[in-house]
Amino acid sequence: MENIYNQLHTAEILNRIENLSPNSKPQWGKMNVAQILAHCSSFQDIAMGNSFPPRDWLGRLIGRFVKPIFYNDKPAPHNMSTIPTILILDDKDFETEKEKLKQKILTFQSNGPEKCSSHPHPFFGKFTPEQWGIGIYKHLDHHLRQFGV
Repeated sequence: MENIYNQLHTAEILNRIENLSPNSKPQWGKMNVAQILAHCSSFQDIAMGNSFPPRDWLGRLIGRFVKPIFYNDKPAPHNMSTIPTILILDDKDFETEKEKLKQKILTFQSNGPEKCSSHPHPFFGKFTPEQWGIGIYKHLDHHLRQFGV
């Protein structure tokens, strides 16, 4: 399985981000490309331990039973609900958000598993650093596929 801790997988994701443009259109979903970049950046903050959204009641109830969808080798389903605190609704600058996300990906990858957050995912709950690495790749892949790259 792809894992963001793997330098080759990180390079592949960064190359795909470079193939985005301000005019990239989503194949599904409501956020535009700049908003998705900001969304992915906010998700990186959770995995890096820079943001701690609270667990919601539904996640507490079923999160542990469905969490393998976050770190298995199947693409994430289209139009999954997102963590409310990282749903981006305001306008964002494409270039700023692209650079911010790329830097966060590189920092996460270079920090390695030992600096990954031990705080639970707001929906799925506790993850190992390895599960975070696979899940981060999968999340980024999902949104890059959303924009055809």
